[in-house]
Amino acid sequence: MGALIYDDSEHPIFIEDRTLAHLKVVISTKLRRQESFTLSWRHADGQPVGRTTIWLHPSIPLRFVFDDAQPPELNAAWIERLMHSANTTGGIQLVDEVDEVDGVEEQPEQA
Repeated sequence: MGALIYDDSEHPIFIEDRTLAHLKVVISTKLRRQESFTLSWRHADGQPVGRTTIWLHPSIPLRFVFDDAQPPELNAAWIERLMHSANTTGGIQLVDEVDEVDGVEEQPEQA
């Protein structure tokens, strides 16, 4: 389980490493372009029901911390889906990973 450290907060946002790696690509791309946006997610099981949204801006410190030393292979379809949501007025919606085959989205097989 990785963590997104936002604004040097003492309360990291815990996100699974694979998801965090994909978010890192999208967030880094947007911030490199000097674009501000929001990131929203539903609370994990075991937390109070609800969702959280944070405002991301190039001037706000942000750190990605991964448990796994090796970066995962990235899923281009998932990155594209996350990037598409990042470019909407609702900002990035943390969505489940999908694979795209012949223009049709499919859930990846679980090992």
